[in-house]
Amino acid sequence: MRVKKQKRHRRAVRFYTACFGVRQPYKVLCDGTFIHHLIVHNIAPADTAISNILGGSVKLFTTRCVLAELKRLGKSYSESLQAANRLMIARCDHEQIKNAEGCIVEIIGENNPDHFFVGTQDTDMRKKFQEVPGVPLIFGLRNALFLEPPSAFQRQFAKNSEEERSHMTEKEAALLKKRTKDLVENWEIGDSSDENGNPEDENFGNAA
Repeated sequence: MRVKKQKRHRRAVRFYTACFGVRQPYKVLCDGTFIHHLIVHNIAPADTAISNILGGSVKLFTTRCVLAELKRLGKSYSESLQAANRLMIARCDHEQIKNAEGCIVEIIGENNPDHFFVGTQDTDMRKKFQEVPGVPLIFGLRNALFLEPPSAFQRQFAKNSEEERSHMTEKEAALLKKRTKDLVENWEIGDSSDENGNPEDENFGNAA
């Protein structure tokens, strides 16, 4: 089952690389819920664990708003705050400190220009980013990490984007369209073959 999960993750990374320009080192923007999950379940070193599921080098980021939120949560989150302080800081341009979700939503924007992966245990945030092009989502389930499959919206957006590239020659556009179609169909085949796979998959949408 571990091999099947790894293949699914690699397939997702290839999709985001081909369709949205994600490149190594993969940048992972972590909120407080994700950092706390890593600490509680002793998933360390975090960069190695995340690198293993993505199949490439990673850089871990958080924001000053996430740090402020962890600090406000008090002593029970002190270890998570210490871990967060060791991450790189992604620039957020708002003048006042926001809640962590609002901060990360602003950084990602409408099309994730910095090609961040987002690490979060927040189900609502994950649902929100499933409707944003090119936002790969990472979450933890107990002591394992998972990369969510591209959403239906993201797959359709990738299809539409390839079709709208009018500046390309017909031959180039046809090749790109075929590549995107193959990637999306590969997902559909993979999803069908995984139906009887790892029972933990059933918990993807409910992980916290």
